[in-house]
Amino acid sequence: MPYIPSPLNSNTIQLSGDILELTELLSKNTHEVWAQQRIRDGWKYGPVRDDGKKEHPDLIPYEELPEGEKEYDRQTAMETLKAIVALGYRIEKS
Repeated sequence: MPYIPSPLNSNTIQLSGDILELTELLSKNTHEVWAQQRIRDGWKYGPVRDDGKKEHPDLIPYEELPEGEKEYDRQTAMETLKAIVALGYRIEKS
């Protein structure tokens, strides 16, 4: 039987302005965690992805990423925040 993903339905979740600001901070952190793990695994920067040489063009600071790559991280962060709210949790800035 093929795998059929079924994420939480977050289509109706509206996030406050403070939480929307958190999205960008989480996006940057997501990239930092990913890059840190890649580097631990022996990867380094390269102009094109090369799995054999363990080179990746996104092993650069978040601020230097192409907008499309940033958007991928933003989407991950946004859906995570929406899932937290959909599960009944509240996120508040202290």
